[in-house]
This record gives sequence, C-alpha cells and structure tokens, in this order.
Amino acid sequence: MAQKGNLLSFRPDIKVLDATIRDGGLVNDFRFTDEFIKNLYKTNVKAGVDYMEFGYRADKEMFRMDEFGPWKFAEDEKIREIVGDNDTDLKISIMADVGRCNYKEDIRDRCESPVDMIRVATYVNTMPAAIDMIEDAYRKGYETTCNIMALSNAKESDLAIALEMLGQSPVDGIYIVDSFGSLFPEQIRTISDQYMEIAEKYDKYIGMHAHNNQQLAFANTIESCARGVSYLDATMSGMGRGAGNCAMELLLGFLKNPKYKLFPVIQFIEKNMVPLKESGVEWGFDIPYLLTGHLNQHPRAAIAAMKSARKDYSEFYKEIIDKD
Repeated sequence: MAQKGNLLSFRPDIKVLDATIRDGGLVNDFRFTDEFIKNLYKTNVKAGVDYMEFGYRADKEMFRMDEFGPWKFAEDEKIREIVGDNDTDLKISIMADVGRCNYKEDIRDRCESPVDMIRVATYVNTMPAAIDMIEDAYRKGYETTCNIMALSNAKESDLAIALEMLGQSPVDGIYIVDSFGSLFPEQIRTISDQYMEIAEKYDKYIGMHAHNNQQLAFANTIESCARGVSYLDATMSGMGRGAGNCAMELLLGFLKNPKYKLFPVIQFIEKNMVPLKESGVEWGFDIPYLLTGHLNQHPRAAIAAMKSARKDYSEFYKEIIDKD
C-alpha cells in the first residue's frame, strides 16, 4: 500500500528507477560505450537503486540498427553481456513504445530474459494498444507499468477514462509523465491525488517521470512523493531528452531510506558524466527548453534551436508563440 508523508518522512515503499540509458540515450542516439554501461550498472548496485532501465526495445523493421547505438533496441543478449545473471537486488527494465515495438516477437517470455519489468509508453489516445502490450507482457511473466506521455496535453475526461482502463488491466504500476516539463508542483499535487485514487481502488502503484524544462523536475518528483507516489525516475546528472530529468544525485541525497548511497553516484558522475559532457554531448536546462515548457509545447523546436546553437532567444520565443 502506498504511503503519504511530508518531506522528512521515511518511506520504505519508495523505489528508484535509473533511466539514464533510456532517456539519456535520446541525447546521443544511444551510443554509450560498454564501459559506460557497465560502470553505470555497478554504480546503481552500490547506490541501492531499485531498477535500471536499459533502453528501448525498438522495432528493427522501423529503425535501422546502424543509425543508433545498441540500447535503442536493448536486446536480451546485449543486456546479458553487461549483467550476466544479475545476481543482485537491482531489477532490470526496458521501455516498449506503442507503435514502435514488435512486442509479440521481440519480447520473449520472462523465463528466457534478463529483464524484470516492461514499461509501456503511450499517449491517452493509444490506450487500447497499450493495454494489449501490457497484457502480452503480463502473460509472459513480467512486471509492467504504463507511462502516459504528454499528460499536460490530455483532456481531463480522456485521462479519467484511460486511468479506469488501466485500473482494470493487469498493469502493476501507472506513471505520471511530464513530457514537456510544463507542470508545476501545485498541478503535480492534484494529478498525483487523481492517480492515487485509481491506485487505491485497483491496488496499483504510481510512478513519476519528470522533465526539467522549468527546473522543476526534482521539485515535482518530491511533491508527487509526498502525495503517495512511490516509484521515482531519475538519471545521472539529469541526463535526458532536451532539458533532461530529475537528477539522481538530488533524489538520493533527499530520500531518507538508508539503503540509498549517494557517494557511488558522485563517483560515477565525476568519472563518467563529466567526460561525456566534455566530449560534446549536450543536455540540461537552457532558455529554449524553458520557453517550450512555459508554453506547454513538445521540446522539438527547442532541441533544434540548441543544435543550431541559437542565442536569439527573443526571436525564438516569438516563433514558437506563433505556433501555439
């Protein structure tokens, strides 16, 4: 049963998921070295992180393998190269995107895979397809979540129907996803309460995946936590698409559970994330991301502006207001 509390409460029901490879992979086309992945895996084990997401299980008919690193496809064999038999307390997850995953063929039975959890990513309007994927993964023996993307653009009535559909499905957890980084803690409070009603009605858990366009990913994550949300996503140095995500170092420094260790994360950042940034891989808060978040828009325009090294922020602002 989920628990609510203030910001000083010890919450034994909380689980932390590291999404560095999956969300961070959107920044560098999933081109991480095996050494980086192995170091990240060892760090998560030492830090007491509960889940590590190894990327997407993308459809190789839709996406060319030579255009991405291996973690776009997160094949079982490749994961085993990193984790072996994974004789640890750390569980392994992958993400399956509705319409972008050949899940019936590419996701094997749980007994044949190193993966523990399948996270199905969907929009509200593709919920029937998402539930079919969830039911398939459930039959194959996996723990499952449903991550409802672009929540800030969903109609309230549509979201209520989608949550009821998920409540009646075999999904284990339902994720709040602030895809555009546009939501504020007050809104997260209301949304969390709405999701928690479904969680309590159908015995599910609720998770939070935040983006940092308005520098609120950490604030929104801990706000949801105070309302009873128990699965919390974070990434090393906040690495993720566009402005990035809730930073693992902030989250583990905040949580009161003594199982979580901050020092291994700090070591990993020093030895792996700093060189990654110095090599030219870019992510994190900047004015274009702030502006798309402020206008509740997909960050694609901001991502393009950052790639072009645009500094004409006022002109960019006028351009995206015209599109709003």
